[in-house]
Amino acid sequence: MDKRALRKVLLEARQSIAPKIWQAKSHQLCDQLRSSALFTRSQTILAYFSIRQEPDLSALFTAKKTWGFPRCIGKSLVWQSWCPQASLPLQAGAFGILEPHPDSTVIEADQVDLLLVPAIACDERGYRLGYGGGFYDRLLAAPGWAQKATIGIVFDDAYLSQLPHDLWDQPLTAICTETRLCFTPHTL
Repeated sequence: MDKRALRKVLLEARQSIAPKIWQAKSHQLCDQLRSSALFTRSQTILAYFSIRQEPDLSALFTAKKTWGFPRCIGKSLVWQSWCPQASLPLQAGAFGILEPHPDSTVIEADQVDLLLVPAIACDERGYRLGYGGGFYDRLLAAPGWAQKATIGIVFDDAYLSQLPHDLWDQPLTAICTETRLCFTPHTL
């Protein structure tokens, strides 16, 4: 199955999860992350606000970390700080995804310890299937970002043995689901 067809099938399956089950799986996934050494030793973590029933990481956002979230600017992601007590409100971005206010502090690559990367699916080799815009692949290929620890975030049903991938696809350090955290062959 090619990426487009696989993306459609997996998105439909994820969006058919009952809300209570989705929330329970999201909480279990957050528990997996909290117990991970990658998470506990990280001070500045980049994350995302859930859309289309992606695993919801909001239970983590009260942890005493510096949290960064993406703003889409053109074809790039700019990371800015946000916390639940932020005085600057979140706003809907270009794709309807919540983003930090433009006046929020920018987080540069050298400040980042860990990226929690959204995905439609991930495989055992560390490749992810995203929404097709290439935002994360461009980011992770850029100088300063290539060696950052990355964890792909998916539910068990979307953790596959192998995904189709292209030359520009950037593998991740680990994959976290509601039942496990698995390091990939590309581990730092």
